[in-house]
Order: sequence, then C-alpha cells, then structure tokens
Amino acid sequence: MSRPRLRLGRHLLPGVIAIALFGVMASVFLTASIGDPAGFGDASVIESIGFSLLNIADVEGTIPTEGFLAAFIVIALALDAALDGSIMLARRDEGDETGMRADGGDTGGEEE
Repeated sequence: MSRPRLRLGRHLLPGVIAIALFGVMASVFLTASIGDPAGFGDASVIESIGFSLLNIADVEGTIPTEGFLAAFIVIALALDAALDGSIMLARRDEGDETGMRADGGDTGGEEE
C-alpha cells in the first residue's frame, strides 16, 4: 500500500505567493476606513446619464456632468459599420448556384 507523501520544493512557490498576496489584500481591505455615503440627494442618476450622453446641460434635478455626444456618435457609427459588414459577409454572390443546405451539406445532387 502506498501512502501519499508531501513533496517540498520550488513547485510550491506560486501557491505560497498567492496565499501571501491574499493575506496582504485581506488585511488592507479589513483595516481600510470608508467614509459615510454621500449620495446624490434628490437628483436622478438615470436622467443625468441620459442627459450627459446627449450633451444636454443645466437641467433641473440632474447631476452636473461632462457631455459625451461625440463618443456617442462615434460608437453609433462603429456599430453601424459592423452591421453593414456583417450583412455584406452574409449575402450570397449573384452567380453562386452551389446548392448548399443550411447545415453545410450537399443537396444530394449528382456527384462528379
């Protein structure tokens, strides 16, 4: 009958480092002091996000933020280009009469 034996060596080093890192991070998180939450008062966070995306400023009851209209338009154009590219790749050529099924197999026609 064979018994398991503890092998000590360099292969244990990553595990020891991981445990040490966990100990350091746990001590930092457990001893950190966090202040009381400030909140946003009566302002609506959702409305503020929408207004900042469309670069609408100085609306009553929102949180003052910077505008993101340029980033919003760039992302919209990139997504539109990706959609156009996917449609172009999915479209079949006009002269393509190979007769393939949807699962990629042949239609069962004559073999050459």
